[in-house]
Amino acid sequence: MKKFALIIILSFLFFNSFAQIVSLNPSEIKQLKPLIQNDEETKKLYLSFDKSAVIALTEQPNPIDTIRTEGLLKGNPKKERTSKALQDMYKMYALALQYRLTNDKKYLDKSVDFLKAWSRVNIPNGDPIDDTNLDKAVETYDLIKDKLKPNDKKLIEDWLANTATAEINSIRMKPGRSTATNNWNAHRLKEIGEIGYALNNKTFIDWAIDNLKKHIEVNLNADGTSLDFKQRDAMHYHIYDLEPMLRLAILIDRAGGGNFYNYESNTGSSIKKSVEWLIPYVKGEKQHEEYVNTTVKFDRDRAKNNEPGFAPGSMFKPVLAVPVLRLSKYFDPTHEKLLSTVNDKGKSFQMVIETIQQKRK
Repeated sequence: MKKFALIIILSFLFFNSFAQIVSLNPSEIKQLKPLIQNDEETKKLYLSFDKSAVIALTEQPNPIDTIRTEGLLKGNPKKERTSKALQDMYKMYALALQYRLTNDKKYLDKSVDFLKAWSRVNIPNGDPIDDTNLDKAVETYDLIKDKLKPNDKKLIEDWLANTATAEINSIRMKPGRSTATNNWNAHRLKEIGEIGYALNNKTFIDWAIDNLKKHIEVNLNADGTSLDFKQRDAMHYHIYDLEPMLRLAILIDRAGGGNFYNYESNTGSSIKKSVEWLIPYVKGEKQHEEYVNTTVKFDRDRAKNNEPGFAPGSMFKPVLAVPVLRLSKYFDPTHEKLLSTVNDKGKSFQMVIETIQQKRK
């Protein structure tokens, strides 16, 4: 543990670039501003976002010491409390982005208040299914990191670094545990990679990239199926596995670290093949009954709890693939058309942001 902590410190000394990979960079902010002013659709979407940021100015942070979502059924008091606390993630992000768009310091100050509150209260526990909820906190930090006071910056960076370190050192990463190879690991890699790029920490970045290569080999199959699909007999979990891998692959590509969408493991597996295996089910050319042969008790428990979509035999709904298509079109623009046919919620302001971020150099 002490040795790894020393490596982290050295990484900060040797890897001192301050690029914004996780969030919109200054050039992308410049692209977004005229869209908000001149494009009628974007202007309309922004008005809703602007309202959320204004409301967040009047609210107080509600941090939680331990995020608890993993393994809990809907209605569990701990899960409900966590869900309420995690609303802070979207508030702090809206505040930070609004600051970058308006340069109004009140938004900066309030977003810092939220980040500081979480940094002081939240204690990382090394559970990637819980920590995956921190995406917007990492992105918030990335948006405003060059505007933070030294003491605030250290507080927030220590919290994020401790979160990544807890994931790396977690017992859930031990060889032989299913959580070291299934969707848990995909979310672990994504979170460590996000934090690595936000903190410009080479140790975290290298760890995420090295382990992504291993994960593609052990989690994905050459025929496009995944370990999680085999275990859960559900497209839901194939998607839940691909989404964090795609997010990490985009970060790596944005940073100039290579194309991990097309990367093939020694066994011939790749993210691309696993996305393409999903496409016929999204188009409706193939159908799948979810969870019929799942090997995981929690799936059956959720079915007994009457949670929508988890009853054995429920038909896979193509709309569930929207998160994957929103990300995969970064590497394969042809998925844009398919996304538009299955996305029943229409365009969002976040999708406008994603489109700007997905303009590959």
